[in-house]
Amino acid sequence: MTEDADVTNDAERRNAAANAQWGGRFAAGPSVIMQEINASIGFDQKLWRQDIRGSLAHAAMLAKIGLISAEDEQAIRTGLADIAGEIEAGRFPFAVELEDIHMNIEARLTERIGEAGKRLHTARSRNDQVATDFRLWVRDAIDGLSAQITDVMLALAERAAAYAGDVMPGFTHLQTAQPVTFGHHLLAYVEMLDRDRGRLADCRKRLNVNPLGSAALAGTSFPIDRHMTAAALGFDGPTANSLDAVSDRDFALEFLSAAAISAMHLSRFAEEIVIWCSAPYRFIRLSDAFTTGSSIMPQKRNPDAAELVRAKTGRITGSLVGLLTVMKGLPLAYAKDMQEDKEPVFDAAEAWALSLAAIAGMTRDMTPVLERMRALAGSGFSTATDLADWLVRVLKLPFREAHHVTGRLVAMAEQRAVDLADLSLAEMRSVEAGITDDVFSVLTVDASVASRTSFGGTAPVNVAREAARWCAALQA
Repeated sequence: MTEDADVTNDAERRNAAANAQWGGRFAAGPSVIMQEINASIGFDQKLWRQDIRGSLAHAAMLAKIGLISAEDEQAIRTGLADIAGEIEAGRFPFAVELEDIHMNIEARLTERIGEAGKRLHTARSRNDQVATDFRLWVRDAIDGLSAQITDVMLALAERAAAYAGDVMPGFTHLQTAQPVTFGHHLLAYVEMLDRDRGRLADCRKRLNVNPLGSAALAGTSFPIDRHMTAAALGFDGPTANSLDAVSDRDFALEFLSAAAISAMHLSRFAEEIVIWCSAPYRFIRLSDAFTTGSSIMPQKRNPDAAELVRAKTGRITGSLVGLLTVMKGLPLAYAKDMQEDKEPVFDAAEAWALSLAAIAGMTRDMTPVLERMRALAGSGFSTATDLADWLVRVLKLPFREAHHVTGRLVAMAEQRAVDLADLSLAEMRSVEAGITDDVFSVLTVDASVASRTSFGGTAPVNVAREAARWCAALQA
């Protein structure tokens, strides 16, 4: 056989396969370009588990209401199990000409079991099929990511418990503001991640309705039982409007929104890790496990894992913006534009999972340089607010007046290049005559953090209690 004949036969086989799925409307197959832009099997094969789950539930329902025989259902069940084995083993013959995961599996099923495979698509469309598969995939992803978020929270809470009383500078505007404890700082990220986990839980609750049975857009004339398939797939119930069911991608957008917010939180912590590792700060050390070296500067230890977590935020946020842009102009119901919904979700989920794993690893790996944190905790007149509070509490000055007095004392200390605690009592009284020796009791970083006992404050007793509470809750 000539090379030209081989090419011709290949094209005929592709056209025959495509036309077998599309039906009698088309006499010829698509152009190469059309086939390339139209096919999604390159990425939507990730949905194979969910597609088989949906088909098994659909077949069981069709058999129960008598649209297919019990023998056909058993053949479908056996055939889909064999196909799952092929895919798991990497032996499944994915075909671009069959466009997507749904048609690839259905065609392979028909090859295996004959006419029974052709009956599976009764009372459904690829429109409701992909909407169902995609919801199932996102739901599975949520469960995995929620577990990862919990693990990061636990890593942070355990380190917070270990360093509940160790002081460090607290910053606003990246300027030293007031002393806090390292444990308190870490618990701030536990709170952020808990909100991320809550957003995923909300997303899961809203997406957990079943589009299967909505068919192409208008429902079906067959007497199907959508509540049965919903229950079989773990959904709370069927979707209430067939037009909305096949065209809704809010669940994907909500997932990406939660991902983008969480990635932003991870990026903030990653940025702090980068800062803390830098020579001017030297607050923490990371081991070889989460750092790299330089090809030219032998002394370098670069926090590349943190930098890459920071960078992946751009990918995840871009996925959200991309899908919002795809969806913004689509009339009801389904349009092929919506084939572009999966890649951004798949990519964002993968980047998010990797970022969470990296943050968990770095949190457990990092070694705080406590003496360095303590040395800088008192820099920048960080106990100035404690002085102002003392003036209010002991001398009964109005806070604005106390603020003014403290500002003058800070200026005096700055001019003398000393800390507030190094000013003499006489110097302090030259600004406010009522000041007594007792003022020096509040000008240490330990006294400062210990005094912050208000609910949610940085007092070590608070931090130890909160860290213990979180550890118990997360381990449970």
